[in-house]
Amino acid sequence: MRHLVAPSLLSANFLCLEKDIDMVNQSEADLFHVDVMDGHFVPNISFGFSIIKQIKSLAKKPLDVHLMISNPDQYLEDFKDAGADWLSVHYETCPHLHRSIQQIKKLGMKGGVVLNPHNNVELLKDILPDADFVLLMSVNPGFGGQHFIEGTYERIRALHRMKQDLNPGLLIEVDGGVDHVNAKALAEAGADILVAGSAVFHSTDPAQTISRIKHPD
Repeated sequence: MRHLVAPSLLSANFLCLEKDIDMVNQSEADLFHVDVMDGHFVPNISFGFSIIKQIKSLAKKPLDVHLMISNPDQYLEDFKDAGADWLSVHYETCPHLHRSIQQIKKLGMKGGVVLNPHNNVELLKDILPDADFVLLMSVNPGFGGQHFIEGTYERIRALHRMKQDLNPGLLIEVDGGVDHVNAKALAEAGADILVAGSAVFHSTDPAQTISRIKHPD
C-alpha cells in the first residue's frame, strides 16, 4: 500500500475554510485531519463540535479526528455524531485505554492511540492488537508549524517491527513537520499515513504539495 496523506485543517485559512475543504476534496489526499485541542491537555484551543459538523457536511473524504483533550471518554459519542470517521486519543489521557478503543470501534469509528515524542512505543505492546492505527507525534502537540523531531524515524521502525508480530493490519500515522522532503524517508521507515498542515496550506500550490507528499521523489 502506498502511504496515505491527511492534510491538517489546523493550518487552513479559516476565512476561506470552504475553499480549502474543496481543494482537499479534489486533491490526491485521502483523509481530512482534524485536531481538537482543549487548552488543558495542550496549551491551545481549536475545533469544537459545530465546526466539525460543518466540515463533515462538505468533506468527501473521511474525517481523521485527533483528540488532544483531557477526559476524551466523555465525548466519544459526541465526536461520532459530529462526523468523525477515525478517532484517536492520547495514551496518557485514557486510564482504561482498552475500554476507550473498544468503545470508539463499537461506535463505528476506527480507533487510534496517539504517542507523544517522549513516549516509548513499547508502551503500546498490550493495546496494539486492538487498535486500528497509531499516531506518532513527530513534534510536541499543541501548535502547527513546528520542526520535525529526527528521532521519529527510529520510533516508526520500532513500531513497524512490533506490528508485524502483534497486528499486521495496523496503520502507522505520523503528524508534525511532515513535508515533501521527508515524506519518502517516513514511508520507507514504515509510515502508512502522513499528516501535513503547514507544508500544504502555506504553500503556493496546496494540491500540488499534497501530490508531492503522496509521490515523493
